[in-house]
Amino acid sequence: MSIAKWGILAIAIMQWHPTVAPANDRNELEELTIATVHTVNLPFVKELRDYFVPEFNRRIRSRTDGKGYGWIEAYGSALLKWHNGLETVSIGLTDFGWVGTLWEPAKMPLQNITYYLPFITDDLGVLMRIFNQIHLDLPAARQAWTSNNQEFLAATGIETYHLLTNFPVHSLDDLNGRKILAPGSSAVWLKGTGAVPVDGALTTYYTQLKTGVADGVVSMVTGAYPYRIHEVARYLTLVGIGAQFAGALSVNLDRWNLFSDAERTILRELADEYTNRSAIAVEQRYADALAAMVAEGAIVTSLPPNEKQKWIDGLPEYGRQWVERNEAKGLPASKMLRLVMEGVRRAGLQPQRDWDHYK
Repeated sequence: MSIAKWGILAIAIMQWHPTVAPANDRNELEELTIATVHTVNLPFVKELRDYFVPEFNRRIRSRTDGKGYGWIEAYGSALLKWHNGLETVSIGLTDFGWVGTLWEPAKMPLQNITYYLPFITDDLGVLMRIFNQIHLDLPAARQAWTSNNQEFLAATGIETYHLLTNFPVHSLDDLNGRKILAPGSSAVWLKGTGAVPVDGALTTYYTQLKTGVADGVVSMVTGAYPYRIHEVARYLTLVGIGAQFAGALSVNLDRWNLFSDAERTILRELADEYTNRSAIAVEQRYADALAAMVAEGAIVTSLPPNEKQKWIDGLPEYGRQWVERNEAKGLPASKMLRLVMEGVRRAGLQPQRDWDHYK
């Protein structure tokens, strides 16, 4: 390991995973580093610590007669920062890392497609399995990672988005002129509703709502609950804007090439399992957060189907716009769109808007 890498790791929160090997064997083990920007409070990080790392070593021992690896685990921005995850894995500062593709729209436009396809599915598990398959079937999707010196392993995401407001929402007209927190790409979801998008972040939502800067927010329930958003926006309207692909576990390409064929096979297997386990954990966290909000006074309703359809029908042709914008860059955007939409339909789900069917 380089001196630079050791220098940075020295200030990180590092843990030796207890499943690696007995203490007297540790000096004989090669070390791997894994890092995330989020803490283990988030399901997809907890699954790395509690399942991916120990299970990788267990399978190496049981199937290859190897000793496994020592693991340096740096969770919660100890090593990997939100804005440089791609670069951190690329240069090998960490061997494995969770990269937030939602923060890389310029370098990874294909991976950001779901933010421009609202209302296709609330099923996070289905959507993440689709993205794992796309990275097998579409060379351009893989190239977004290999061009940054890393190998894609496993898709992870976030559950569907709903509305939290300080006023009841019974129809689309109730949103007209209201200031709704919808930062970044999520602002496009409000087109045609009459709502005014306002920039913000989970860490600022509470104050913005309490001080009148905004009247509501488009948010994940699992994100809103820990920040107590329901205390200042107690009307939770279930809309189901859709689950999102937000990031992935990747491995430095130089490190990937050093693994044996057997080890790479194990990693591929674990990647699919990690995707599924993370999605299940997120959905359970969603159910728990929703129940807790209700217990703490949140008023939960569903947007009437006809009003939701008005919202969906009033959105611009985002599928066509996204394709045209990215085809102009030489990317196979039309194929990417088709793979996502057909993947949802093959899973037996019906997108509430067929973004791939446009004039």
